[in-house]
Amino acid sequence: MSNGVPDRHRHVPVLLERCVTLLAPALDEPGSVLVDATLGLGGHSQALLERCPHAVLVGLDRDPAALDLAGRRLAAFAGRTHLVHAVYDELPEVLDRLGHTEVRGVLMDLGVSSLQLDEVDRGFSYAVDAPLDMRMDPSSGPTAAEVLNTYPAADLSRVLREYGEERFARRIAELVVRERAREPFTTSARLVDVVRQAIPAATRRHGGNPAKRTFQALRIEVNHELEVLGRAVPAAVEALAVGGRIVVMAYHSLEDRIVKGVLTPQARSTAPPDLPVELPEHAPVLRLLTRGAETADEAETGANPRAASVRLRAAERVRRRSTGHPAPGMARESARGSARESARGSARGSARGATRSAGDPAGSVERDVEGDAA
Repeated sequence: MSNGVPDRHRHVPVLLERCVTLLAPALDEPGSVLVDATLGLGGHSQALLERCPHAVLVGLDRDPAALDLAGRRLAAFAGRTHLVHAVYDELPEVLDRLGHTEVRGVLMDLGVSSLQLDEVDRGFSYAVDAPLDMRMDPSSGPTAAEVLNTYPAADLSRVLREYGEERFARRIAELVVRERAREPFTTSARLVDVVRQAIPAATRRHGGNPAKRTFQALRIEVNHELEVLGRAVPAAVEALAVGGRIVVMAYHSLEDRIVKGVLTPQARSTAPPDLPVELPEHAPVLRLLTRGAETADEAETGANPRAASVRLRAAERVRRRSTGHPAPGMARESARGSARESARGSARGSARGATRSAGDPAGSVERDVEGDAA
């Protein structure tokens, strides 16, 4: 055991030094609030708290097991931490409850965590037979098995095509529907076998495990990952103080496309091309800190294979937004999100909103925010 985290849960945080280098300059003032929106096992947060003695951490995670382990890891910083059971698109409500009007840093490390991959019974891995769960918050929402066993073939095909970018989405969906009529899906091994049957042999010979895209798609659907991300990144930018910085690490093109779509437009002037002088309200809100998306080098990917697909983008807030000028995409995402949530009904549970210090990993000091937990 190291830093209060059992050895089986030890992991190497992706692009750790780069994240610290990007965020630390914004965290040098007393009381600077750092949000780790996807706390996980707390590796990035630990490094930032060590490097930035004035920083105060607000750590969010939807996974209670991750919060417990991160709490142990960060126990030495108990006076500077608030760990919250929440999904990161709930950031505005969390900050409001904690009394923070703005923050100096935001970190998002997207996708499935090392903890979730390593816990076999969570069902995230196609390499090991396990129950088809895939919920990042095991206490809330439908499981992957429920999706497989209840969605019509057309909806399953859409999920696999849009979220897994699966070429054979229709073939897989139709075979799943036929197989579930014989016996409902409960474990990952059977799903892997069905996917193999549906994909042509010539395609199976290259590109790794043919089930990886199906598992990615189901995980995204179960946890509403892209919908959450589309709301969370604009909200995080809005929470930044001038001089505050945001770092987002994505692991596939669907995530990265959303992140780029929020950060890049806000780093451009909105002044009409024929305007002789740029008015203040047209000046960029952000300054990009990376040229496109940064990736891990060979040394890091060799030592930490989970860094192979990372795409890091970062930006600094350079001015406040003029009154009446919402962030690009915020109103649109809000409207779309409300419509989707209404249609999905009970597919998402309520947020626990439990806040505690890292020195009290088992307890909670407040539980007063109700919202979506997926």
